[in-house]
Amino acid sequence: MIARRPDRLAVAYLTSRYPALSHTFIEREVQGLRDQGVRVETFTVRPAPPDSLVTPQLREQAARTRPLLGAGAGTWLRAHLALAVRHPGVWGAGLSRALRTGPLSPRARLWQVFYFAEAVVLLQHLRRLGIRHVHAHFVNVASDVARHTAALGRDLQGPQAGWRWSFTMHGPTGFESVKAVDLAAKTREADGVSCITDYCRSQLMALVDPPHWERMRVVHMTVDAHTYHPPSRPRAHVGPLRLLFVGRLVPQKGPSVLLDAIDLLRRQGVDVHARIVGAGPLADDLALQVQRRDLGGRVELTGPLGQDRLPQLYREADLFVLPSFAEGLPVVLMEAMATGLPVVTTQIAGVNELVTDGTHGRIVAAGRADLLAAAIAGLASDPAKRERMGEAAREAVLAGFTLEAGAAAARDFIAGVQGVQGVEGVVQPAGSAADSAAGSAADRPRHEPGRPTRRERIRLRVKGVRR
Repeated sequence: MIARRPDRLAVAYLTSRYPALSHTFIEREVQGLRDQGVRVETFTVRPAPPDSLVTPQLREQAARTRPLLGAGAGTWLRAHLALAVRHPGVWGAGLSRALRTGPLSPRARLWQVFYFAEAVVLLQHLRRLGIRHVHAHFVNVASDVARHTAALGRDLQGPQAGWRWSFTMHGPTGFESVKAVDLAAKTREADGVSCITDYCRSQLMALVDPPHWERMRVVHMTVDAHTYHPPSRPRAHVGPLRLLFVGRLVPQKGPSVLLDAIDLLRRQGVDVHARIVGAGPLADDLALQVQRRDLGGRVELTGPLGQDRLPQLYREADLFVLPSFAEGLPVVLMEAMATGLPVVTTQIAGVNELVTDGTHGRIVAAGRADLLAAAIAGLASDPAKRERMGEAAREAVLAGFTLEAGAAAARDFIAGVQGVQGVEGVVQPAGSAADSAAGSAADRPRHEPGRPTRRERIRLRVKGVRR
Protein backbone atom coordinates (compact mmCIF):
# COMPACT_ATOMS: atom_id res chain seq x y z
CA MET A 1 0.00 0.00 0.00
CA ILE A 2 1.27 3.43 -0.92
CA ALA A 3 1.44 5.80 2.04
CA ARG A 4 1.95 9.54 1.87
CA ARG A 5 3.25 11.87 4.51
CA PRO A 6 0.32 13.50 6.37
CA ASP A 7 1.22 16.91 4.94
CA ARG A 8 0.99 15.51 1.41
CA LEU A 9 -2.64 14.42 1.48
CA ALA A 10 -4.25 15.24 -1.87
CA VAL A 11 -7.71 14.51 -3.20
CA ALA A 12 -9.93 15.48 -6.12
CA TYR A 13 -13.48 16.42 -5.19
CA LEU A 14 -15.98 15.62 -7.95
CA THR A 15 -19.61 16.79 -8.00
CA SER A 16 -22.25 16.61 -10.69
CA ARG A 17 -22.62 20.41 -10.63
CA TYR A 18 -20.45 22.69 -8.55
CA PRO A 19 -20.61 25.24 -7.09
CA ALA A 20 -24.28 25.74 -6.27
CA LEU A 21 -26.30 27.65 -3.68
CA SER A 22 -27.67 24.39 -2.31
CA HIS A 23 -24.17 22.87 -2.04
CA THR A 24 -22.50 25.37 0.26
CA PHE A 25 -21.74 22.52 2.66
CA ILE A 26 -19.36 21.08 0.04
CA GLU A 27 -17.63 24.44 -0.24
CA ARG A 28 -17.22 24.50 3.56
CA GLU A 29 -15.82 20.97 3.59
CA VAL A 30 -13.36 21.76 0.81
CA GLN A 31 -12.17 24.92 2.55
CA GLY A 32 -11.94 23.10 5.88
CA LEU A 33 -9.73 20.42 4.33
CA ARG A 34 -7.53 23.06 2.74
CA ASP A 35 -7.20 24.78 6.10
CA GLN A 36 -6.11 21.41 7.52
CA GLY A 37 -3.30 21.26 4.95
CA VAL A 38 -4.98 18.89 2.50
CA ARG A 39 -4.56 19.66 -1.18
CA VAL A 40 -8.06 19.65 -2.71
CA GLU A 41 -8.73 20.14 -6.41
CA THR A 42 -12.39 20.54 -7.36
CA PHE A 43 -14.02 19.13 -10.49
CA THR A 44 -17.58 19.25 -11.75
CA VAL A 45 -19.27 17.12 -14.38
CA ARG A 46 -21.33 20.09 -15.58
CA PRO A 47 -20.26 23.70 -15.13
CA ALA A 48 -22.50 25.87 -12.98
CA PRO A 49 -24.74 28.21 -15.01
CA PRO A 50 -23.31 31.75 -14.86
CA ASP A 51 -26.61 33.21 -13.60
CA SER A 52 -26.50 30.88 -10.59
CA LEU A 53 -23.22 32.35 -9.32
CA VAL A 54 -24.91 35.05 -7.27
CA THR A 55 -22.19 35.61 -4.65
CA PRO A 56 -18.45 36.38 -4.86
CA GLN A 57 -17.74 33.10 -3.07
CA LEU A 58 -19.60 31.08 -5.71
CA ARG A 59 -17.82 32.89 -8.53
CA GLU A 60 -14.46 32.27 -6.86
CA GLN A 61 -15.18 28.57 -6.45
CA ALA A 62 -16.37 28.31 -10.06
CA ALA A 63 -13.09 29.86 -11.25
CA ARG A 64 -11.11 27.22 -9.30
CA THR A 65 -13.20 24.27 -10.49
CA ARG A 66 -12.46 22.28 -13.66
CA PRO A 67 -15.55 21.13 -15.62
CA LEU A 68 -15.52 17.82 -17.51
CA LEU A 69 -18.40 18.66 -19.80
CA GLY A 70 -17.73 21.95 -21.46
CA ALA A 71 -13.98 21.33 -21.57
CA GLY A 72 -14.21 21.32 -25.37
CA ALA A 73 -14.25 18.58 -28.00
CA GLY A 74 -10.50 18.98 -28.52
CA THR A 75 -9.76 18.19 -24.90
CA TRP A 76 -11.91 15.07 -25.01
CA LEU A 77 -10.45 13.87 -28.28
CA ARG A 78 -6.86 14.36 -27.12
CA ALA A 79 -7.51 12.56 -23.82
CA HIS A 80 -9.08 9.53 -25.50
CA LEU A 81 -6.55 9.37 -28.33
CA ALA A 82 -3.67 9.58 -25.85
CA LEU A 83 -5.00 6.67 -23.81
CA ALA A 84 -6.24 4.56 -26.73
CA VAL A 85 -3.05 4.91 -28.77
CA ARG A 86 -0.51 4.56 -25.96
CA HIS A 87 -2.45 2.07 -23.85
CA PRO A 88 -5.08 0.42 -26.05
CA GLY A 89 -5.57 -2.43 -23.62
CA VAL A 90 -6.41 -0.04 -20.78
CA TRP A 91 -8.82 1.98 -22.94
CA GLY A 92 -10.48 -1.18 -24.24
CA ALA A 93 -10.75 -2.71 -20.77
CA GLY A 94 -12.33 0.48 -19.48
CA LEU A 95 -14.93 0.52 -22.23
CA SER A 96 -15.66 -3.17 -21.69
CA ARG A 97 -16.06 -2.60 -17.96
CA ALA A 98 -18.50 0.25 -18.61
CA LEU A 99 -20.63 -2.07 -20.74
CA ARG A 100 -20.79 -4.54 -17.82
CA THR A 101 -21.45 -1.99 -15.06
CA GLY A 102 -24.74 -0.94 -13.54
CA PRO A 103 -28.34 -2.09 -14.03
CA LEU A 104 -29.08 -4.56 -16.82
CA SER A 105 -30.67 -2.27 -19.39
CA PRO A 106 -29.36 -0.89 -22.67
CA ARG A 107 -30.03 2.67 -21.55
CA ALA A 108 -28.18 2.24 -18.23
CA ARG A 109 -25.19 0.64 -19.93
CA LEU A 110 -25.09 3.41 -22.54
CA TRP A 111 -24.91 5.96 -19.73
CA GLN A 112 -21.99 4.02 -18.26
CA VAL A 113 -20.17 4.46 -21.56
CA PHE A 114 -20.69 8.21 -21.24
CA TYR A 115 -19.35 8.08 -17.68
CA PHE A 116 -16.34 6.13 -18.91
CA ALA A 117 -15.74 8.85 -21.52
CA GLU A 118 -15.80 11.51 -18.79
CA ALA A 119 -13.52 9.38 -16.61
CA VAL A 120 -10.83 9.33 -19.30
CA VAL A 121 -10.79 13.13 -19.29
CA LEU A 122 -10.65 13.25 -15.50
CA LEU A 123 -7.87 10.65 -15.46
CA GLN A 124 -5.74 12.87 -17.68
CA HIS A 125 -6.29 15.84 -15.34
CA LEU A 126 -5.38 13.82 -12.25
CA ARG A 127 -2.22 12.34 -13.76
CA ARG A 128 -1.00 15.84 -14.56
CA LEU A 129 -1.85 17.01 -11.04
CA GLY A 130 -0.32 13.97 -9.34
CA ILE A 131 -3.58 13.07 -7.57
CA ARG A 132 -4.79 9.48 -7.27
CA HIS A 133 -7.84 9.76 -5.05
CA VAL A 134 -11.24 10.87 -6.35
CA HIS A 135 -14.01 11.66 -3.87
CA ALA A 136 -17.56 12.15 -5.16
CA HIS A 137 -20.28 13.98 -3.30
CA PHE A 138 -23.63 12.20 -3.82
CA VAL A 139 -24.19 8.75 -5.27
CA ASN A 140 -25.10 10.09 -8.72
CA VAL A 141 -23.18 10.58 -11.96
CA ALA A 142 -20.19 11.90 -10.01
CA SER A 143 -19.76 8.59 -8.20
CA ASP A 144 -19.96 6.70 -11.50
CA VAL A 145 -17.23 8.85 -13.04
CA ALA A 146 -15.08 8.51 -9.90
CA ARG A 147 -15.54 4.74 -9.96
CA HIS A 148 -14.40 4.45 -13.59
CA THR A 149 -11.51 6.89 -13.10
CA ALA A 150 -9.98 4.89 -10.24
CA ALA A 151 -10.40 1.64 -12.19
CA LEU A 152 -8.63 3.15 -15.20
CA GLY A 153 -5.82 4.38 -12.97
CA ARG A 154 -5.33 0.93 -11.49
CA ASP A 155 -5.35 -0.68 -14.93
CA LEU A 156 -2.82 1.85 -16.17
CA GLN A 157 -0.39 1.95 -13.23
CA GLY A 158 -1.12 -1.20 -11.28
CA PRO A 159 -2.86 -1.91 -7.94
CA GLN A 160 0.11 -0.67 -5.91
CA ALA A 161 0.01 2.83 -7.43
CA GLY A 162 -2.51 3.99 -4.85
CA TRP A 163 -5.55 4.85 -6.96
CA ARG A 164 -8.60 5.26 -4.73
CA TRP A 165 -12.17 6.42 -4.98
CA SER A 166 -14.75 7.22 -2.33
CA PHE A 167 -18.09 8.95 -2.05
CA THR A 168 -20.29 10.77 0.42
CA MET A 169 -23.72 9.26 0.97
CA HIS A 170 -26.33 11.87 1.77
CA GLY A 171 -29.73 10.30 1.14
CA PRO A 172 -32.57 10.05 0.75
CA THR A 173 -32.54 10.00 -3.07
CA GLY A 174 -29.95 7.25 -3.26
CA PHE A 175 -31.94 5.02 -0.92
CA GLU A 176 -35.07 5.54 -3.02
CA SER A 177 -33.30 4.28 -6.16
CA VAL A 178 -30.88 1.65 -4.88
CA LYS A 179 -30.88 -0.39 -8.08
CA ALA A 180 -30.89 2.57 -10.47
CA VAL A 181 -27.75 4.09 -8.93
CA ASP A 182 -26.13 0.68 -8.32
CA LEU A 183 -25.75 1.65 -4.67
CA ALA A 184 -24.93 -1.77 -3.20
CA ALA A 185 -22.17 -2.44 -5.73
CA LYS A 186 -20.70 1.04 -5.30
CA THR A 187 -20.67 0.57 -1.52
CA ARG A 188 -18.83 -2.73 -1.88
CA GLU A 189 -16.32 -1.41 -4.43
CA ALA A 190 -15.48 2.01 -3.00
CA ASP A 191 -12.32 2.38 -0.92
CA GLY A 192 -14.30 4.47 1.57
CA VAL A 193 -17.81 5.76 2.11
CA SER A 194 -18.48 8.92 4.09
CA CYS A 195 -21.97 9.01 5.63
CA ILE A 196 -23.49 12.25 6.92
CA THR A 197 -25.39 10.54 9.77
CA ASP A 198 -25.46 7.28 11.68
CA TYR A 199 -28.89 6.69 10.16
CA CYS A 200 -27.40 7.00 6.69
CA ARG A 201 -24.62 4.59 7.61
CA SER A 202 -27.11 2.06 8.99
CA GLN A 203 -29.07 2.07 5.72
CA LEU A 204 -25.89 1.33 3.76
CA MET A 205 -24.98 -1.43 6.22
CA ALA A 206 -28.26 -3.13 5.36
CA LEU A 207 -27.24 -3.35 1.70
CA VAL A 208 -23.87 -5.08 2.06
CA ASP A 209 -22.21 -7.82 4.07
CA PRO A 210 -20.46 -6.98 7.38
CA PRO A 211 -16.90 -7.12 5.99
CA HIS A 212 -17.70 -3.93 4.02
CA TRP A 213 -18.95 -1.98 7.03
CA GLU A 214 -15.50 -1.01 8.27
CA ARG A 215 -14.97 1.28 5.27
CA MET A 216 -17.99 3.40 6.22
CA ARG A 217 -17.37 6.50 8.32
CA VAL A 218 -19.70 9.15 9.73
CA VAL A 219 -18.53 12.63 8.76
CA HIS A 220 -21.12 15.27 9.54
CA MET A 221 -21.76 18.30 7.43
CA THR A 222 -21.01 21.44 9.37
CA VAL A 223 -21.59 25.15 9.84
CA ASP A 224 -19.36 28.14 10.55
CA ALA A 225 -20.43 28.94 14.10
CA HIS A 226 -18.55 32.25 14.00
CA THR A 227 -20.45 33.54 10.98
CA TYR A 228 -23.74 32.07 12.18
CA HIS A 229 -23.79 33.59 15.65
CA PRO A 230 -26.72 34.72 17.84
CA PRO A 231 -28.01 38.31 17.74
CA SER A 232 -26.48 40.79 20.15
CA ARG A 233 -29.78 41.27 21.98
CA PRO A 234 -32.72 38.97 22.84
CA ARG A 235 -35.16 38.21 20.04
CA ALA A 236 -38.25 39.17 22.10
CA HIS A 237 -40.29 41.85 20.31
CA VAL A 238 -43.82 43.16 19.83
CA GLY A 239 -45.61 41.85 16.76
CA PRO A 240 -46.25 38.59 14.93
CA LEU A 241 -44.10 35.53 15.47
CA ARG A 242 -41.43 35.65 12.76
CA LEU A 243 -41.05 32.30 10.99
CA LEU A 244 -38.25 31.47 8.58
CA PHE A 245 -37.96 28.73 5.95
CA VAL A 246 -34.80 28.31 3.86
CA GLY A 247 -34.51 25.67 1.19
CA ARG A 248 -35.22 24.60 -2.35
CA LEU A 249 -38.87 24.98 -3.27
CA VAL A 250 -39.45 21.34 -4.11
CA PRO A 251 -42.12 18.92 -2.84
CA GLN A 252 -39.77 17.03 -0.49
CA LYS A 253 -39.05 20.20 1.52
CA GLY A 254 -42.74 20.57 2.38
CA PRO A 255 -43.28 24.32 1.74
CA SER A 256 -46.94 23.66 0.88
CA VAL A 257 -47.41 22.06 4.29
CA LEU A 258 -46.01 25.22 5.85
CA LEU A 259 -48.61 27.31 4.01
CA ASP A 260 -51.34 24.93 5.23
CA ALA A 261 -50.08 25.38 8.80
CA ILE A 262 -50.01 29.18 8.47
CA ASP A 263 -53.60 29.11 7.22
CA LEU A 264 -54.58 27.04 10.25
CA LEU A 265 -52.79 29.43 12.59
CA ARG A 266 -54.63 32.38 11.10
CA ARG A 267 -57.97 30.68 11.77
CA GLN A 268 -56.86 30.01 15.34
CA GLY A 269 -55.93 33.65 15.86
CA VAL A 270 -52.17 33.04 16.12
CA ASP A 271 -50.35 35.98 14.54
CA VAL A 272 -47.36 34.85 12.47
CA HIS A 273 -45.35 36.16 9.54
CA ALA A 274 -43.33 33.67 7.46
CA ARG A 275 -40.37 34.48 5.25
CA ILE A 276 -39.78 31.72 2.68
CA VAL A 277 -36.32 31.85 1.11
CA GLY A 278 -35.43 29.77 -1.91
CA ALA A 279 -36.12 28.94 -5.53
CA GLY A 280 -37.43 25.88 -7.30
CA PRO A 281 -40.22 24.36 -9.39
CA LEU A 282 -42.88 25.08 -6.75
CA ALA A 283 -42.23 28.84 -6.68
CA ASP A 284 -45.11 29.83 -8.96
CA ASP A 285 -47.54 27.42 -7.30
CA LEU A 286 -46.66 28.72 -3.85
CA ALA A 287 -47.21 32.29 -5.02
CA LEU A 288 -50.65 31.30 -6.32
CA GLN A 289 -51.48 29.59 -3.01
CA VAL A 290 -50.51 32.71 -1.06
CA GLN A 291 -52.72 34.83 -3.28
CA ARG A 292 -55.65 32.41 -3.30
CA ARG A 293 -55.63 32.03 0.48
CA ASP A 294 -55.14 35.75 1.06
CA LEU A 295 -51.91 35.15 2.95
CA GLY A 296 -50.02 38.03 1.34
CA GLY A 297 -49.75 39.88 4.64
CA ARG A 298 -48.44 36.80 6.42
CA VAL A 299 -46.10 35.19 3.88
CA GLU A 300 -43.13 36.69 2.02
CA LEU A 301 -41.59 34.73 -0.85
CA THR A 302 -38.12 36.22 -1.24
CA GLY A 303 -36.80 34.00 -4.03
CA PRO A 304 -33.16 32.82 -3.91
CA LEU A 305 -30.74 34.79 -1.76
CA GLY A 306 -26.97 34.54 -1.46
CA GLN A 307 -25.36 32.71 1.43
CA ASP A 308 -24.01 36.03 2.69
CA ARG A 309 -27.57 37.19 3.39
CA LEU A 310 -28.64 34.20 5.46
CA PRO A 311 -26.95 34.83 8.84
CA GLN A 312 -28.84 38.08 9.35
CA LEU A 313 -32.13 36.50 8.25
CA TYR A 314 -31.72 33.82 10.91
CA ARG A 315 -31.00 36.47 13.52
CA GLU A 316 -34.14 38.39 12.55
CA ALA A 317 -36.41 35.34 12.97
CA ASP A 318 -38.08 33.90 16.08
CA LEU A 319 -38.51 30.32 14.85
CA PHE A 320 -37.07 28.26 12.00
CA VAL A 321 -39.48 25.86 10.32
CA LEU A 322 -38.51 23.01 7.99
CA PRO A 323 -41.42 20.59 7.34
CA SER A 324 -39.52 18.21 5.02
CA PHE A 325 -40.72 14.79 3.88
CA ALA A 326 -37.24 13.51 3.09
CA GLU A 327 -33.78 14.77 4.05
CA GLY A 328 -30.33 13.62 5.03
CA LEU A 329 -29.42 16.08 7.77
CA PRO A 330 -30.30 19.59 6.61
CA VAL A 331 -27.49 22.12 6.91
CA VAL A 332 -30.08 24.90 7.22
CA LEU A 333 -31.09 23.40 10.56
CA MET A 334 -27.49 23.70 11.73
CA GLU A 335 -27.28 27.27 10.49
CA ALA A 336 -30.48 28.27 12.27
CA MET A 337 -29.48 26.53 15.49
CA ALA A 338 -26.01 28.10 15.43
CA THR A 339 -27.65 31.53 15.56
CA GLY A 340 -29.56 30.50 18.68
CA LEU A 341 -32.81 29.94 16.81
CA PRO A 342 -35.20 27.18 17.97
CA VAL A 343 -36.48 24.93 15.19
CA VAL A 344 -39.64 23.10 14.28
CA THR A 345 -38.98 20.22 11.91
CA THR A 346 -40.07 16.68 11.07
CA GLN A 347 -39.16 13.20 12.29
CA ILE A 348 -37.26 11.88 9.29
CA ALA A 349 -33.94 10.10 8.69
CA GLY A 350 -31.16 11.43 10.92
CA VAL A 351 -32.77 14.68 12.11
CA ASN A 352 -32.88 13.50 15.72
CA GLU A 353 -29.08 13.14 15.65
CA LEU A 354 -29.03 16.94 15.71
CA VAL A 355 -32.40 18.04 17.10
CA THR A 356 -33.94 16.80 20.36
CA ASP A 357 -37.67 17.35 20.63
CA GLY A 358 -38.51 19.67 23.49
CA THR A 359 -34.89 20.76 23.97
CA HIS A 360 -33.87 22.44 20.73
CA GLY A 361 -37.37 22.97 19.38
CA ARG A 362 -40.10 20.62 18.26
CA ILE A 363 -40.15 17.56 16.02
CA VAL A 364 -43.48 16.52 14.46
CA ALA A 365 -44.66 13.92 12.00
CA ALA A 366 -44.00 14.79 8.36
CA GLY A 367 -46.94 15.88 6.25
CA ARG A 368 -49.09 16.91 9.24
CA ALA A 369 -49.97 20.59 8.91
CA ASP A 370 -52.12 20.36 12.04
CA LEU A 371 -49.22 19.12 14.16
CA LEU A 372 -46.89 21.68 12.62
CA ALA A 373 -49.36 24.47 13.44
CA ALA A 374 -49.79 23.17 16.98
CA ALA A 375 -46.01 23.10 17.55
CA ILE A 376 -45.66 26.67 16.28
CA ALA A 377 -48.62 27.87 18.34
CA GLY A 378 -47.19 26.24 21.45
CA LEU A 379 -44.00 28.29 21.12
CA ALA A 380 -45.62 31.50 19.91
CA SER A 381 -46.79 32.58 23.36
CA ASP A 382 -43.62 31.65 25.27
CA PRO A 383 -40.60 33.76 24.25
CA ALA A 384 -38.63 32.63 27.32
CA LYS A 385 -38.99 29.01 26.26
CA ARG A 386 -37.92 29.87 22.73
CA GLU A 387 -34.87 31.64 24.14
CA ARG A 388 -33.90 28.59 26.24
CA MET A 389 -34.37 26.28 23.28
CA GLY A 390 -32.32 28.56 21.06
CA GLU A 391 -29.41 28.60 23.51
CA ALA A 392 -29.52 24.80 23.74
CA ALA A 393 -29.69 24.58 19.96
CA ARG A 394 -26.45 26.52 19.57
CA GLU A 395 -24.79 24.30 22.17
CA ALA A 396 -25.76 21.24 20.13
CA VAL A 397 -24.06 22.69 17.05
CA LEU A 398 -20.94 23.65 18.99
CA ALA A 399 -20.74 20.14 20.40
CA GLY A 400 -19.93 18.55 17.05
CA PHE A 401 -21.16 20.31 13.93
CA THR A 402 -18.60 23.10 13.59
CA LEU A 403 -16.17 23.66 10.73
CA GLU A 404 -13.31 22.58 12.97
CA ALA A 405 -15.00 19.30 13.84
CA GLY A 406 -15.98 18.57 10.26
CA ALA A 407 -12.58 19.42 8.81
CA ALA A 408 -10.78 17.14 11.25
CA ALA A 409 -13.19 14.27 10.61
CA ALA A 410 -13.03 14.73 6.82
CA ARG A 411 -9.24 14.84 6.90
CA ASP A 412 -9.12 11.65 8.93
CA PHE A 413 -11.50 10.01 6.48
CA ILE A 414 -9.33 10.99 3.49
CA ALA A 415 -6.22 9.79 5.32
CA GLY A 416 -7.90 6.48 6.13
CA VAL A 417 -8.94 5.90 2.52
CA GLN A 418 -5.39 6.59 1.34
CA GLY A 419 -3.85 4.38 4.02
CA VAL A 420 -1.82 7.18 5.52
CA GLN A 421 -0.10 6.48 8.83
CA GLY A 422 0.74 9.07 11.46
CA VAL A 423 -2.42 11.18 11.26
CA GLU A 424 -3.96 11.69 14.66
CA GLY A 425 -7.54 10.76 15.38
CA VAL A 426 -8.42 8.49 12.44
CA VAL A 427 -12.20 8.21 12.43
CA GLN A 428 -13.43 4.92 13.82
CA PRO A 429 -16.08 2.92 11.93
CA ALA A 430 -18.93 3.80 14.28
CA GLY A 431 -17.63 7.24 15.16
CA SER A 432 -18.72 10.68 14.11
CA ALA A 433 -17.64 14.27 14.41
CA ALA A 434 -20.20 14.73 17.16
CA ASP A 435 -18.76 11.77 19.07
CA SER A 436 -15.31 13.35 18.78
CA ALA A 437 -16.14 16.69 20.38
CA ALA A 438 -14.49 16.77 23.76
CA GLY A 439 -16.01 18.06 26.94
CA SER A 440 -19.41 19.37 27.89
CA ALA A 441 -21.03 22.39 26.25
CA ALA A 442 -23.33 23.16 29.16
CA ASP A 443 -23.72 26.49 30.88
CA ARG A 444 -21.90 28.49 28.22
CA PRO A 445 -22.79 32.19 28.65
CA ARG A 446 -24.03 34.44 25.87
CA HIS A 447 -21.09 35.98 24.06
CA GLU A 448 -20.29 38.88 21.82
CA PRO A 449 -21.43 38.07 18.24
CA GLY A 450 -18.77 36.43 16.12
CA ARG A 451 -16.33 35.87 19.00
CA PRO A 452 -16.01 32.52 20.81
CA THR A 453 -16.21 32.59 24.57
CA ARG A 454 -13.30 31.40 26.71
CA ARG A 455 -15.17 28.17 27.47
CA GLU A 456 -15.80 27.61 23.74
CA ARG A 457 -12.11 28.04 22.99
CA ILE A 458 -11.23 25.53 25.69
CA ARG A 459 -13.97 22.99 25.05
CA LEU A 460 -14.25 22.95 21.27
CA ARG A 461 -11.65 20.50 20.03
CA VAL A 462 -11.79 17.39 17.93
CA LYS A 463 -9.55 14.40 18.46
CA GLY A 464 -6.80 16.59 19.85
CA VAL A 465 -7.06 19.24 17.10
CA ARG A 466 -7.56 22.58 18.86
CA ARG A 467 -8.68 25.89 17.52
